[in-house]
Amino acid sequence: MSSTDRRPVHVGGEVLASRASGGLVHLSVLAPGIGERFRPGTAVAVSIGPPVSRSRLARRSFWIHEVKPVGGRGLALGLVVEPRGAGSRWLAEAPVGTPLELTGPLGRPFALPQEPVACLLVAEEYAAAPIFPLALRLRERGCAVTLLLGARDEAHLMSALEARRSARAVTVVTGDGSVGRAGRTADALPEVLASSGAEVVYAAGPTPLLHAVAAAAEDHGAWSQVALEVPSPCATGLCFGCQVPVVGEAGSPRSARACVDGPVLRGDRVRWADL
Repeated sequence: MSSTDRRPVHVGGEVLASRASGGLVHLSVLAPGIGERFRPGTAVAVSIGPPVSRSRLARRSFWIHEVKPVGGRGLALGLVVEPRGAGSRWLAEAPVGTPLELTGPLGRPFALPQEPVACLLVAEEYAAAPIFPLALRLRERGCAVTLLLGARDEAHLMSALEARRSARAVTVVTGDGSVGRAGRTADALPEVLASSGAEVVYAAGPTPLLHAVAAAAEDHGAWSQVALEVPSPCATGLCFGCQVPVVGEAGSPRSARACVDGPVLRGDRVRWADL
């Protein structure tokens, strides 16, 4: 597919299936034309609520977890939603058949290594959604994949079973110790990174974790890519409402738009202290 074909499209779709799993909701959404353009690390923006309420709620971006064919209807997107605010609750509670307006895929995806190398993938809670298709792509390229997954508790942990199918080694950390180790994901980073021998580290999750991943990767001489979660009001790059402070190619400070220049950025290029 050419670079032109990868440009985002705005389409009408619908909710095909909805499944609650602990504190997360897994949705299957029909989105003609978006699945064909998908690459791990890209997102989709969903217009939230009935038309009469959209003036009060901006669109919401969600990581694409998977793309699967739906008999005779094309490709469906798998989204993972944690109901937290009004927008995510509306989508999580949308019944099957609910019509949706979607734009995607948005942003720059994870860059894949040219040669087979050891890779460590780090993520927490629902933000682990883009990590699973990334793991599959890396394995297709012959890369040795290690996963480090974290969550506050078992209810908010992405599937450990799916993780074990996606990687050669998996470490799970939960804040309350309900699954795997007890503690913080960032605290397990140095040990897992050293044992994996990773040359490339990918991460998705809250900003403190991404900062820790970037720092740990630099200490180990590894290259890092982080998928930032920044509110994207327009999701098209026009409003400049999702700016991220970064270091430019010449070393000077500048801003990047998360929905166009990101959401995946090099960890050593983000100005973490200014984020």
